[in-house]
Amino acid sequence: MTTNAPLLPDDLLAALPATLRKELLAAYEETLRNYRERRWEPAELNGGKLCEIVYTILKGHVTGAFPAKSSKPSNMVDACRALEQASTFPRSIRIQIPRMLVALYEVRNNRGVGHVGGDVNPNHMDAACVLEMSKWVMSELVRVFHDTSTEEAALAVDSLVERTSPTVWKVGNNLRVLDYQKSMKDKLLLLAYHSRGAVQEADVFRWVEHSNASVFRRDIVRPLHKTKLIEYDNILKQSRSLRSVSRTSRSVSFEPN
Repeated sequence: MTTNAPLLPDDLLAALPATLRKELLAAYEETLRNYRERRWEPAELNGGKLCEIVYTILKGHVTGAFPAKSSKPSNMVDACRALEQASTFPRSIRIQIPRMLVALYEVRNNRGVGHVGGDVNPNHMDAACVLEMSKWVMSELVRVFHDTSTEEAALAVDSLVERTSPTVWKVGNNLRVLDYQKSMKDKLLLLAYHSRGAVQEADVFRWVEHSNASVFRRDIVRPLHKTKLIEYDNILKQSRSLRSVSRTSRSVSFEPN
């Protein structure tokens, strides 16, 4: 049965050993960061590292004993095939995620990334493939372990990593938009996009240093919600970015997800 309660970043995969969970999130974040920075080879290498960590998680789940840290199987293909014998576990655990890992690992090993002699050099096309497969694997882990929908799982995984923008600077607990000429709406879009998951209205109000909370909600927040650029929860007083900032305002230049 799925749950309607929102999945918070700090709660995702919390049943895993802390060190194993930290390895998983770090490998995923590095894959995303390298891709955004157009560093194709490191992005693809991190995808291979993610495979090894996820395999360790699947094996621990099947055997009932998670190791504290991940380890590399001697043969990824055979190790993933062996998981198919765990017939009492969901097909996703036994077959679908393992087969995705095999494909992802193949890119790392035989496309000029982990070893010399591949047919091609590291490139945008392969890095994009690694990125999307990594997102799918992470979302599927969340879906299975938290018994939730694919939509909620994908949204939760998207909230794990802060989006990067050279225009946004973090100072202590505050975020600042460095370009003072941007409008209040553009500042809100940038801050909502940069933040993990939903962001509190009170926090954004403080960050942009607007003079009046009611006017800020009336003239900035609600019009953006009405035009579907953010999702505003009137009860929780939270805003969530709905799309890439580059697609929401011509005056805000930003890389897509």
